Amino acid sequence: MQFYDIIATVNGKLPQDHNKDDYILLAESLYEKSESNYLKNGKNYYFFANNIYDNRIHFFAVFKTNTDIKAVFMKFISSAELNIKDISIEETTFTRTKLALKISDMRKLIQSSDNILKNFDLDDLYSDFNEELLKENFTKDSLINKSKSMLFEETVIPEIERIYAESPVSRVKGHPVHYLVCCDNRSNQNEICRILLEALYANGRIQSKRICCVDFNSSNILLARSYDMLYQSCKNSTLIVHYTPLEDSDSDRARPGEALITTLCDTAKKYRNKVLTIFCLSYEARKTKEMFLEKMINLPLIELYENKASGMRAKEYFNTLANECEIVPDSQLYNKIKDETKLYRAVELKAIFEEWYNHKLLYSVYPQYEKAKISSSEITKTKPKGSAVDELNEMIGLKEAKAVIYKALNYYKVQKLYRDKMKTSGKPAMHMIFTGNPGTAKTTVARLFAEIMRDNGLLSEGNLYEVGRADLVGKYVGWTAQIVKDKFKEAKGSVLFIDEAYSLIDDKYGLYGDEAINTIVQEMENNRDNMIVIFAGYPDKMEDFLRRNPGLRSRIAFHVPFHDYNTDELISIAELIAQKSNLQFTQQSRDKLYTILDDARKTDDFGNGRYVRNLIEQARMEQANRIVQMDCEDVTQEVLQTLTEQDISVFDAPRAFEKCRIGF
Repeated sequence: MQFYDIIATVNGKLPQDHNKDDYILLAESLYEKSESNYLKNGKNYYFFANNIYDNRIHFFAVFKTNTDIKAVFMKFISSAELNIKDISIEETTFTRTKLALKISDMRKLIQSSDNILKNFDLDDLYSDFNEELLKENFTKDSLINKSKSMLFEETVIPEIERIYAESPVSRVKGHPVHYLVCCDNRSNQNEICRILLEALYANGRIQSKRICCVDFNSSNILLARSYDMLYQSCKNSTLIVHYTPLEDSDSDRARPGEALITTLCDTAKKYRNKVLTIFCLSYEARKTKEMFLEKMINLPLIELYENKASGMRAKEYFNTLANECEIVPDSQLYNKIKDETKLYRAVELKAIFEEWYNHKLLYSVYPQYEKAKISSSEITKTKPKGSAVDELNEMIGLKEAKAVIYKALNYYKVQKLYRDKMKTSGKPAMHMIFTGNPGTAKTTVARLFAEIMRDNGLLSEGNLYEVGRADLVGKYVGWTAQIVKDKFKEAKGSVLFIDEAYSLIDDKYGLYGDEAINTIVQEMENNRDNMIVIFAGYPDKMEDFLRRNPGLRSRIAFHVPFHDYNTDELISIAELIAQKSNLQFTQQSRDKLYTILDDARKTDDFGNGRYVRNLIEQARMEQANRIVQMDCEDVTQEVLQTLTEQDISVFDAPRAFEKCRIGF
């Protein structure tokens, strides 16, 4: 399907005031001619006015088939009895056309934008895609040189030769082959696609400059109808499918996203002669590539991948990169390839070049910075800063949890250096699991961790967004995925804390909980640059949760255990809580408190720090009852600030869960 932006210049002035009769008559006339023309041409194309200004009318058009746009437009204009002096016609995108329809509706130049979209089966089009138009007009030699500069000459140049080998005459419609581009760098994937499409368009193999790009990973929940409609909108043009598997194990049993890949390939085969499909995969996604090739066995698929370079060819690639940066390469750069026989991929050579180039800029091109103190170079040496760090350090116990938290902070710092120095495109998963019983400070530590990340420039916002099943699962089909996406959008730059994450697991597969989990996995991948997800809950139940979706475990970098507090630690927590309220214990009350806490620890579902807090609150109420019965003269400041043995009593909440001992 093709979309056009048309400006028609008429002889004479046109009415401008939307409220005047002459403008209304012209608008109604144009709409009637649009409807009449649509019916006469077999409902294959539709022209509609978008704006009237000075001596020009701005039109848009939707075409189902490849047609001589200028000829049919002039016929339409003739029926509208407009005296045209000049016209300009350019291809445009569906997104811009859809916006134009809404504007035309508001300007009363059409009656219903929704009806027009429905007539072309575009009303319920899968909307999560990007569009662009081919803009350059490269020659064959320039396309070949561009392929060489990207280390794609072994596969792309032969295909360019095949495309240009055809004589530019009228030929049978259809696509003899489709493509599979294997490359880790997204920008390189897109550039190779443009090189191909420029060659194909120049030789009449595709009729439209419009390119539609869509992203999928193996957790996407996609209705076959939605994907089919996307293909319908791309007739006579190109669809580029970027597929990222959440897991690509070398195991013979691994089938990453098989159901989704089957849908993608079946639809590509269905529209094989009407839509050109280019699949883009990571170079390392070998198992996924095998599956695509297996599913596309009846459709010729040409694989395009970057070749590896060594020795002189690798240095030539350095020269190309240096020429783009307008800098002269030197022996220091070339010497970074010590092994002349080692093969390098383009992404590896580019990382080597970037490190050399950044160093060259800093110390050779601008030597005045040679002795300057560079803050980023000190990042791994500095200790975490901010009040949240002090608060975390002051917390009682949590020795192992604190160690993992600091390990994660150091890892973040190093990854930031990697990105700055090596310019790596891939970023590691940094999400976490907090496992522990209630009251072990999981939520508090998550909040402090978010603040520490913000204070040290590792997260932009550093807030904590706490959610549970009720916040993520919708009431009706299709609601859940959008709710989850909205939560992730809200928590951008911060920490999303999913408490009791295993509550998302339903009794049966494929229900709302699974939709939430699948979308969470997808959003974790999409938002790992500036966001952290922390799953929290009981240790045994969290293991069941991880097994529910194979992509979950590979997305989690740190497992932070929160062990139950021992009795001494619980006493320290009690003293800290009391101290913050200007209270103190007598030796007798402290001894009694120790006995109660030591006994409470032997019960199931013991609340740890939460139990201590409740016990102290109860002690304060008992203290108040005791004090109000005293003579006023006896109530001193010391009395007000002291919790006695009489004030300390057993908090009964955990007793219902007391463990049964064998033999008793």
